[in-house]
Amino acid sequence: MLHKAPETKIALALGGGAARGWSHIGVLRALDEAGIQVGMVAGTSIGALVGGCYLAGKLDELEEFARSLTMRRIVGLLDFAIGGSGLFGGMRLSKRMREHLADIDIEDLERPFTAVATEISTGHEIWIHGGSLSTAIHASYALPGIFEPVQCNGRTLVDGALVNPVPVSVCRAQEAPLVVAVNLHYDLYGRSAVVKHAASDIAVEPPSDTTPAQRKKSARIGMTNVMVEAYNIIQDRISRARLAGDPPDILLMPRLSDIGLSEFHRAAEAIDRGYEEARSKIDDIKRLSEVLA
Repeated sequence: MLHKAPETKIALALGGGAARGWSHIGVLRALDEAGIQVGMVAGTSIGALVGGCYLAGKLDELEEFARSLTMRRIVGLLDFAIGGSGLFGGMRLSKRMREHLADIDIEDLERPFTAVATEISTGHEIWIHGGSLSTAIHASYALPGIFEPVQCNGRTLVDGALVNPVPVSVCRAQEAPLVVAVNLHYDLYGRSAVVKHAASDIAVEPPSDTTPAQRKKSARIGMTNVMVEAYNIIQDRISRARLAGDPPDILLMPRLSDIGLSEFHRAAEAIDRGYEEARSKIDDIKRLSEVLA
């Protein structure tokens, strides 16, 4: 009697990238539609938010919330924290999240989940794999200077993208046979070359090697955007180094360079692009699953 080989469940590493992270929803939709089983999720920043909601069975609610966002509604979810450790306290946003994830601990999930955060006082990379799911997610996306840090078991935690933007290493530590990662930064800066440049006060046109999206980004830059784009560059460089040293088996790279980090109201576009990218790699994922089964 012939026995069907067991299916290999993939380990999914969902990277950080603020508003671009809505594309993770599309990735998960495509994987589910193709019947590909997700055995565990490691998430950083918005990757932790989407991955945690997915494993908790709350992806439908999260997608509905994301697609309902307008610029006006986003402002209403943010609470300014004058004199605090971040521009926004984040309490309204976290309150909304807790309404859907109330009383859910990571141990309650049917599949393993890890949220990556950073301890601000030591620089340690913190892997949160137990306790309150909503607290773990909140800590993972607490971008320094924007959201207040999260106090968790005596540690002060901020966004995990500062140390591990695409947490492939977390999946490897679980000895997962097949790791699929989603990198939200790959097409933002090209190769980020070293450029020899002469200083001048003369106004000139933007260099020919900049894209229209980069010119637009430079023209509208402000204090908050300076902070966010600086983190973006750091995350991009760290991602390249870590993925080069410990690459996933399959890397998904949605084209998201024209979606700004704060453009959460463009969820529909991001979700569609994540779905398209995952669909284009379904055959590769199935082929590797068969080899490893």
